Amino acid sequence: MSNREMKTDVILIGAGIMSATLGTLLKELAPEWEIKVFEKLAKGGEESSNEWNNAGTGHAALCELNYTSEKPDGSIDISKAIKINEQFQLSRQFWSYLVNRNLIRNPQDFIMSLPHMSLVQGEENVTFLKKRFKALTNNPLFQGMEYSDDPEKLIEWLPLIMEGRTMNEPIAATKIDSGTDVNFGALTRLLFSHLKNTVVEINYKHSVQDIKRNSDGSWQVKVLDIDSGKIEYHTAKFVFLGGGGGSLPLLQKTGIPESKHIGGFPVSGLFMVCNNPEVVAQHQAKVYGKAKVGAPPMSVPHLDTRYIDNKKSLLFGPFAGFSPKFLKTGSNFDLIGSVKPNNVFTMLAAGAKEMGLTKYLIQQVMLSKKKRMEELREFIPNAKSEDWDIVAAGQRVQIIKDTESGGKGTLQFGTEVVSAADGSIAALLGASPGASTAVHVMLEVLERCFPQHMNEWEPKVKEMIPSYDVSLVDNPELFQEILTSTAQMLGLNEEEPSFINSLDEKPTY
Repeated sequence: MSNREMKTDVILIGAGIMSATLGTLLKELAPEWEIKVFEKLAKGGEESSNEWNNAGTGHAALCELNYTSEKPDGSIDISKAIKINEQFQLSRQFWSYLVNRNLIRNPQDFIMSLPHMSLVQGEENVTFLKKRFKALTNNPLFQGMEYSDDPEKLIEWLPLIMEGRTMNEPIAATKIDSGTDVNFGALTRLLFSHLKNTVVEINYKHSVQDIKRNSDGSWQVKVLDIDSGKIEYHTAKFVFLGGGGGSLPLLQKTGIPESKHIGGFPVSGLFMVCNNPEVVAQHQAKVYGKAKVGAPPMSVPHLDTRYIDNKKSLLFGPFAGFSPKFLKTGSNFDLIGSVKPNNVFTMLAAGAKEMGLTKYLIQQVMLSKKKRMEELREFIPNAKSEDWDIVAAGQRVQIIKDTESGGKGTLQFGTEVVSAADGSIAALLGASPGASTAVHVMLEVLERCFPQHMNEWEPKVKEMIPSYDVSLVDNPELFQEILTSTAQMLGLNEEEPSFINSLDEKPTY
């Protein structure tokens, strides 16, 4: 057992897209700082960021209906869609900067052009989609979106979805070609490969057991080397908890006031993946529908073309489920272990409020493959059971906290940074849009935790991300310039990749 304390400037816990992004930003802004990364699994990007655990939509609110809500007067509130779109543009700019500087290569390894579509059925939903389309296309960020309720046009856009469909109710879709498919697992691995070259110390199979504050304000992190069984102690002036669902238990160990009255509600997911190359070849889009009544936003059904391991895949889901684990590789005691004296009433209040959600999740867990196929056939009427396999997706832990608007024990859907008042420690909690807005979220961490450096860093930040601190909605020319330049740098809007024609192998997952 080693009691020797090893000092460093920054400790990043969890080797997912968030730590990879923060580490990369810090290495550009403060190259002399020492950074250590601790990850309990054998390699980076294996939990929430992994391509089989993450929808990879490149969330830009182009197709996700839950980012646009109908107000009581019937008008459509697009403010959340604008916010998420602008945040995704920050990610595109940062990735383009890294490619331009040869810090990461071959953008096709992690990002592809792919149309984003919304699809609805029924008169009420068609009316909503039409209103949504009008509201969005009045905005410069959503130029180029098309709408159609003409079955002939929909057959052209969605041959697989329209084939064999009985047209007994109205159906409509929107389509925009500037969407992307992002492989966040591959991107995470590329970023960590780059960080390794900048002499960042990355420790895999190292599990963080405890975090304590030292008298000088720094943090001591107790780490178990899983292979040797040795305990190590590392201290740093700044610690980031980017361990997905594992961040909440670690945040609770810090004892900071900001960690109180926060709980977590784990939601698991399943996808169906198509194993028939002929079916996969017939669909070329991400198509989002409307969530069923009572379903959480992360359960919005979507049929996605994905590019994984240089192969084109087709996934449908997600089917929600419940597991008490906070990570896919976590423990069945994670949920009960997260209940503390300071959050027990918050958790109980959420439990009472969310009985409908709990019931929905239990029903989802009990679904047979036959029932799941019935839901898939709402998208693909001719879907055959033998063409589809079931894959377990990642665990997501939704935040539960007390809010002014929602009261005690309110379930939050989104991504949130919790940081100490002095900025010495920060944790990332929550779920979607998560990975897609990693650059925006990590810039927020920098602003909160390193305010004393931001004036000095700002010119470099603007070099990496030209629209930093600028509203793209108010600067449509800059938006167009960024969209064009990032598309060129990331190889978007080019021909379909050659590998998508070689689909004779089954997908591996």
